[in-house]
Formats: sequence, C-alpha cells, structure tokens
Amino acid sequence: MLRDWNDLPDYMRNDAVRPYYESLKRKRLSLILKRGFDFAMSLFLLIFLSPVMIGLSIAIVADSKGGVFFRQERITQYGRKFRIHKFRTMVADAENIGSQVTTKNDMRVTKIGFKLRKYRLDELPQLIDILLGNMSFVGTRPETTRFVCRYTPEMYATLLLPAGVTSEASIKYKDEDKLLDVADNVEDVYMNKVLPGKMKYNLESLQNFGFFGEILTMIKTIMAVVK
Repeated sequence: MLRDWNDLPDYMRNDAVRPYYESLKRKRLSLILKRGFDFAMSLFLLIFLSPVMIGLSIAIVADSKGGVFFRQERITQYGRKFRIHKFRTMVADAENIGSQVTTKNDMRVTKIGFKLRKYRLDELPQLIDILLGNMSFVGTRPETTRFVCRYTPEMYATLLLPAGVTSEASIKYKDEDKLLDVADNVEDVYMNKVLPGKMKYNLESLQNFGFFGEILTMIKTIMAVVK
C-alpha cells in the first residue's frame, strides 16, 4: 500500500512525483492484488523450484571459488536499502576488480555464470526478496545507491513501488550489455544513455499501472527469455 504523501522521504515529495502518486492512489485494489500475488506466487515457486535452485548452487560452487549468492546493497520502495539475492555469476570479489555495470564479454563472468545470465536463472533467488516484500515480480530494477543519487526529480517516482525482477524496460533493454560492451566508459554510458531510456519505460508503466497489465509483462518476459 502507499504511504501518506507527507510520510514520503523529502526528496520524493516534489511536483514531478505528485502526478504518479495521485494516479497510484486511485488504484488501491490493484496494489492489494499485486502484493497478494507476489507473496503467494513467490512462496509457491520457492518450494516448487527448490530442487533446481539446489542443483544450480552446487554447480556454482563447483565451477569457481566463492559463495553461492551475490549480495549487494540496492534501493527499493521509498528509498529503503536492502541486500539483493542473486546467484553468483562472477568471480569472487568481482566488485573490487571492475565496474558495477556488467558488459556482454565481461571477463569476470564464470562459465556457469554465463549460462545463468543468458537464461536469467541468476534472478531466481530474488524470489526470497519478493517474499520478504523488498521486491516485486514487476517493477523498476533496483539500482545501487550511487546511481539513485543521480536520479532526476521525476525518476524518484519509480520508488513509490517496490523494485522489480522484470519490467517493460527490462524487456526493451534485455540486450543492453551489447551497447555497453563497445563503450569506452561503461558507467558513463549506462548513466547518461541506458538509464534515461529505461526510465522512460518505467515511468510510463507507473503511470499506466494495473495488476493485469503486470501479469501481461510477466508473460512477455517469459516469451523474451524463451526467444
């Protein structure tokens, strides 16, 4: 559910965010259905996919040194910080030997990690984050603090809802690593070209938010991965 406007963080209470807030405020039923679906489906999938996740965990540990999960601080609803769950797809301590943005031919990606990223299987542990309420199946991808600090006033509207595993922006930019792969400065290109483009879709999705629209986005995501 939405907080009262006066309970939002100061930086979110601006004229650019207000129209999105008022639009979401009128969609109480969709917001209730969204959280109910997230909780029930994430719990079911965690149980149903547990054998697959155990198998992938064993493969990750056998492939390279390091833990099973990649944990990194991200930003979600109302600017709240949390540590995301993802299967580790890169060598241990990868954050300290390269950019926070991953390119297509990133040498830090492990053999099993390449397969996991290709089929989005590294995202499976985010079911834990959805169950806990830190994320949703559909929503703006959670960014790191350094990128959120550079949001425009309007971009803060995306923090009205929990961060998501997928979105229309994720589908449109599913091959963003190809663009970043040829960049001289990966983080600069991501911040000034990729992120603004993705935010355009994120803000449109927020403005047109509806529970059944999110179900459609999930179906489109599955189709994109299969292709």
